[in-house]
Formats: sequence, C-alpha cells, structure tokens
Amino acid sequence: MKLPTGWIMTLVLGICPLLGWGQITEVYGLVRDQLSGDVVEFATIYREGTTNAVESDADGRFRLNVDPNTELVILCSRLGYKPANYKVQSLNTGNRQRVDFYLVPEDSDLEVLVQASRIEERGMIREDVENLKLLPTTSGNFESILPSIALGVSSGSGGELTSQYNVRGGNYDENLVYINDFEIYRPQLIRAGQQEGLSFPNIDLIRDLSFSSGGFGANYGDKMSSVLDITYKRPDSLRASVSASALGASGHVEGSFQLGKKPYQKLRYLAGARYKTNQYLLSTLEVEGEYLPRFTDFQAFVTYDLHRDWQLAFMANINDSRYQYQPTSRSTAFGFVTYALRLFSTFEGQEDDRFSTRMGGFSATYLPAKASHPFFLKFLASTFTSKEVEGIDIIGNYRLSEIDINPGSENFEREISVLGTGVQHQYVRNRLDFQVSQLDHHGGIEWPAWMSLNGHSGHFLEWGANVKHEWILDHLNEWERLDSAGYSLQYDPDRVLINSVIKSRNELQSFKFSGYAQHQWAYKVPDVIDLQVTTGLRAGYWTLNKEAYLTPRLQVLWQPLGRAHRTTWRFATGLYYQPPFYRELRSPEGEVNKNVQAQKSLHVVGGWTWDFFLGPKKDIPFHFTAEAYYKRLWDVVSYDVDNVRIRYAGENNATGSITGIDFRINGEFVPDAESWINLSILRAREQLNGVQHLVRDIGEPAATPVESVPRPTDQLVSLSMFFQDYLPKNKNIRAHVQFNVGTGLPFGIPNDNVVYRNTYRFAPYHRLDIGFSAKLWDRDWQARKPAHLLRFSRKTWVSLEVFNLLGVRNEASYTWIKTVYNTQYGVPNYLTSRRLNLRLRMEF
Repeated sequence: MKLPTGWIMTLVLGICPLLGWGQITEVYGLVRDQLSGDVVEFATIYREGTTNAVESDADGRFRLNVDPNTELVILCSRLGYKPANYKVQSLNTGNRQRVDFYLVPEDSDLEVLVQASRIEERGMIREDVENLKLLPTTSGNFESILPSIALGVSSGSGGELTSQYNVRGGNYDENLVYINDFEIYRPQLIRAGQQEGLSFPNIDLIRDLSFSSGGFGANYGDKMSSVLDITYKRPDSLRASVSASALGASGHVEGSFQLGKKPYQKLRYLAGARYKTNQYLLSTLEVEGEYLPRFTDFQAFVTYDLHRDWQLAFMANINDSRYQYQPTSRSTAFGFVTYALRLFSTFEGQEDDRFSTRMGGFSATYLPAKASHPFFLKFLASTFTSKEVEGIDIIGNYRLSEIDINPGSENFEREISVLGTGVQHQYVRNRLDFQVSQLDHHGGIEWPAWMSLNGHSGHFLEWGANVKHEWILDHLNEWERLDSAGYSLQYDPDRVLINSVIKSRNELQSFKFSGYAQHQWAYKVPDVIDLQVTTGLRAGYWTLNKEAYLTPRLQVLWQPLGRAHRTTWRFATGLYYQPPFYRELRSPEGEVNKNVQAQKSLHVVGGWTWDFFLGPKKDIPFHFTAEAYYKRLWDVVSYDVDNVRIRYAGENNATGSITGIDFRINGEFVPDAESWINLSILRAREQLNGVQHLVRDIGEPAATPVESVPRPTDQLVSLSMFFQDYLPKNKNIRAHVQFNVGTGLPFGIPNDNVVYRNTYRFAPYHRLDIGFSAKLWDRDWQARKPAHLLRFSRKTWVSLEVFNLLGVRNEASYTWIKTVYNTQYGVPNYLTSRRLNLRLRMEF
C-alpha cells in the first residue's frame, strides 16, 4: 500500500510526528533467495521451542510476535532451502527488530545469510545494490548514483558526464575506494567529463557496499573525506546477465565448480565486461564536430576455498579509454535579460586522448573455524599501473559579438557590434605513467563476552600494516597561443610571445609505510543502553618528504533502549592526514615540490538516526539520519577546478574549515521499493597564507577585505532524491526518478584567482532523470506461459530512460576570451541536453 501524499510531504519537510504502536514486541522482515534475489513466499518463521509460527507472504514479508526481555532464537525454513536461524538479544517491551533471511538451496555449499537491524558500526551506511541496477545513469558508472543514496555527496562541476563526486566540501582526490580490501586508483590527466571512461566498480559484480562521509575508523586509509567500501559477490551457481543501450553494453558471468576432493574445495568466479560510448550524449553539446569516445573494461574476481580455514582470491582489471574529438564549429549565446553576447567559433585540428590502466591483486584469508576465540588474518598484494596520453592540437577562430535582444527591432537576434575576434591555438603532448604496488596485512580477534552485574560486553581488536611503492614518470609539453585582432597576447611590439608554455620531465620513486590498531568495545544493559566505542590509531611515514605522523580516531555509537522507536546517537572525532600523490606535488607550471607535507584535518561529527514505521498497519519501515560536522583544515594544498580537472598549487599554502549538516530519509514510500531523499547544507572556506583576500561588490568603487574565501567545493545547498514506484496492480511496471539540485559552485578568473579568489559562482545545477521499466519475462511465469519467446532467460527487463527531462542547460566550466585590451569574457560551457535511451537487461 502506498503512503498518502500528505505523509510523503510531511517526511520531506522533516516534521513527521512521533508515532507509537502500543506494546507489541515483534520480529519482522523479508525472506529472499540469496542467489537470485527473489522473494520467497510460504517460508515458515517461528521461535525455537514453540509452535508459534507464521509464513512469509507473496512479497516475502513476515511479522512474528515474541516475548519481551527474553533471549530467543528465530528459525526460518522452506522446502528446498537450507534452514536459517538468528539469535535475538532480548527485545525490550514495545520494540521491534528487522531480520532478513537470505536462503540458499539445499544442494548449495554457501551459508545462509541473515541481516538484522542493529546499532550501526562506525557510522557506515550500508546498501544492497539490487534495486540500483535499473537506475537511469548517463555515465554508466556506479558512483554517479552516490549523491542520491549517501550523506553529503554531490557530483561537482562535471555533472552527469562524470562519476567523480565531492563529499562534505572535499574534492574527489580526498575519497578512498576499496573493493574486497584492495585500494582502487584512477587516471590522473582527465580534463573533462566527456573524456572519462568506466570506473572500476562494476555493479553486476557487487554484493553490497558501505559508505562513510567522514569520521571513519582507523582501519581505513589516509584520506580526508570519505570511504567507499565495496564487496563483490561470492557466487555458488551459474548466473549471467547482459545489458545493452544506446550508451553501451555490459555482460557478466558467475559460478562455481568443485576443484578438489573435499566438498568445501570450490573455485568461485566472477567476470564482467563493459563497453561505453557517450557519443549519443555528446551530440547535444554546443560544440559541433565528430565525437568518437570508446571505453572498455574487463575484470575478474576468483576465489578458491583451499581449506576450511583458508581462502585464496585473485582480482584482475583491464581498462582502456580512448577519446577522439574533431570540433568544427560552435555558437553560444549568453548574457542577461538586457544584454546578450554570442560567441561563434570555427575549429581546425583534433584531440586524441588514451588512458590505459591495469590492476592485479592476490589475497589469502585465514579464518579458523574451530578457534577458541574468533579471529582472522588477511594478506594482500596488488599492483596498479596507468599509462595516460593527451594529444591536443586545435586552432579556434572566434568572434565575440553583442546581439540585439529587442523583439521589436528589425535586427532582433542579429549582431549589432563586435567585441573581439581572434585565434586560440592549444597544443598538448602530455604523457603520464605511474605504478603503485603494495603489500597489506589485516587481522582481528574477538574476545568472548563477559557478564557483569548490569549487563554484558565484548571486545574486538583489529590491526593492519601496509607498505606501498610509487613510481611516476611525467612528461609535460603544452602551450597556448592567443591572438586578438591580429595581435599576439601577451602583446609585445618587438617580438611574438606565446601566452603560456609548460615543458617538464619528472620522475619520482618513493615508499609509503602505514599501520593501524583499533579496539572496539560493545556494552549492553537490557532495557537501558546499547553502547559501542571504537578507538584507533594510525601511523605513517613517506620516504619522499621524510614526514611521519600519528592520527588518533574515536567513534561512539549509543542506542537508548526501552523506547517505542529505535534511535542511535553517534559521535566521531579524529585526525585525518592525507599524504600527497603526484598531482598535489606538481605546480601549474609543471614543477615538482618534494617537500609538500600531508594535508591535515580534524573531524568532529555528531549524528542521530531514527528507525520508525508508518502506514495504516505501521509496517512500513523508514530510517532518518541527521549529522552535523565540523572540519578544521591546515597544511592545505590549494587548487582550482576546471570542469573535472583539479590543478594544485604544489605547496602547502592554505588553511580552511568546513561546517555543515546533512539529512537523509530512506524507506519504502511504496512497499518493496526503496527510496532516498538527501539534503545537505555546508560552508567551506579557505585562506591562502600571506594573502589579503578582497571581494568586489557590484556598484562599489573599492574592494572589501575578507578573512576567508569560498573553497572550490563550497556548495551551500544540495538536494538529491531517488524515488521508485510501480503500478498499483502490476509491480512489473516501475518508474525510477533521480533528481538533483544544488547551488552554484564558486570559481575565479584565470591568472587572477589569488587575491580576488573564487568571487564568482556557476548557475545553480538542477537535473531530473526518469526511467520506466517493464519486466517482460520472469521464470516464475513458466507454468502460465510455457512457450514464451524469452523463456531461455531468467528475467528480462526493458527500460525507457529520459535524461535531463526538463532540458536544463547546466554549466560545466567557462571558456575565457581575451581581447587586445586585456579584457576577459567568460563564455559558459554547457552540459548535455535532453536525450531518450532504450535499455534492455537480461538475466540468466
């Protein structure tokens, strides 16, 4: 049953009342097939030792009343599946707990998976990706949907063409990404979203993910903003999928087979291939020409259960991106209601960029089944290589004019004056090769719970160590020639000057060492409190700048018990240091500063979550989260952003601070269809060392001194929403809506962005994508439709997607036109316009 519209609006506005449901104590949840993800009906759920039983309904749902303040075991069984059980730790009177059972067939050697609602661990948001596979996305990358489901995440200036994301005032380089504990890297030379290929995470291979927007534990690495931790599947039976649309295609296969005499000696494999071309989208850009983008990705993940206590794993990735571009002409009109300009350009030349990355990793995990104290040891070795080539040789002949915007004039929309003509010649021959090899070790041990007079507690100790070798070879060769009205800029009467020239060659080799220790203490007093305290310490050293550091971290999660609604309070603080990678060391002039220190930040995060239920039967679960944060920054390497390209100053030349608050509500506004709404408010400021920043107010003759200026990621408000719905009497026809809106990001004028720094802002970003999906076939229909055309597949979906439904012209960056009088005009570069896309997805 859908929630009434009034409920939805009340929730969005954040003023929903506290609702109670009497003194019923119960366990509720879903029963699903772990392999297919389908719901399982007629499963029997009951309390051990009693005859009190219920069955899951056609949607896989169940509700079981239980006795309060009593430890009990809930069992789930279904003919043809392995039975499952879960131990419930004494629910308080009037409380409810969600327990989801993921069953596996009787002949499977996989273990049954049980997920239960409980106190959050270290403030990580966890999501199942099954509902995200049919989402409309233009980039073809999983990360592009993060702004809709995670706290404090925005897409930045690259918009829909990029999978890069900013988290709470940080840039993309401040985010950690792990897949099965392997750290993931990306190409470094990408200038614009249209050059960006396929990112590493493949949604067809993902089992689940965790995301933290800040204040994360010491077990994660040395970055200042966020952690995306992805776990790939552990398949048991043969499955496959294919997907195709106007933007590319993908396919994957998974399965397992016996490899050894022991029943547990199985080899499990995942393999996925993807192809992407955004040529169809790029044809909506204002620069006309021939776009030939081709992006491919192949990856495999293989595990082998060598012994009951040992698991081996291997991961490999081959990713190739080629972006070819031959512009011919451009016509862009811009300005105000009373004053409008038009830039018309013709082009010669082309751009040819290549990005090739390779990754290989091996891990061995020891998890003894018969240990007196549960513990694990994991060892990892991996190598990531990237070869990147930029080739640009484009001559643009431009004409900047004022146009008549008076509808009553005979010259309406015609040129009435010429502000400037000239030539802009850009030449780039850059090459970057880098390789990162590393060895990792992680371990953990759980101490048995002990009882006290008031409750019981438990301890979990983790540790880890990492050694990383980085090799980088960088060749820079680029220059730009500007000509205005026949005069070369910068103008010199005695010689011809090139506007800018960068030529350099840099090679670096270094080692980074890091390690951590972390202790988690959990304490529970029935009907009073559930408390979790995690303390940790990271240490690191870099041989290049000879810098050593220690960063303590603390997370506290507190859940008061004995209330009708489950609430959790979170507090986190700690130091987060980020040693530079290569780009932070290189100045805009191409010079490398080996003395750049780690950028440093202090995080203070406080949050509150509330699990509640709505609907006539109070059986529709919702989850509301609010988090406020403060980040103090020092030893910052300042940077400017042009589209998605981040250009660092190459020195620790700034301090700053970020303050904000995030809200998130997610739940089943429509039963069995999860939706999310996120709202973020932040203020990100910085101060360049030794610089008195000034701001020019319109109409004022003099500039005003200010203590700080906006950071390039200072986006005051951002709102994102992902909503799902289906026809009331037919769940096979669904709608998926993705909506993003945000205030404009700041920017400055090139070569004048120090004193008057980031004084302008892009227009607000807003975009609405919508998709309509219809399930054409499901194997469960076999009995009713034995001769169906698609019976060879397990499931088949077809989707019609409408990108940028409102046709909004969002700004990505500015092209700067300079006249002979040294006057600069900023011409906006717009993102893509409205496009339709038809997508077919088949699962086998």
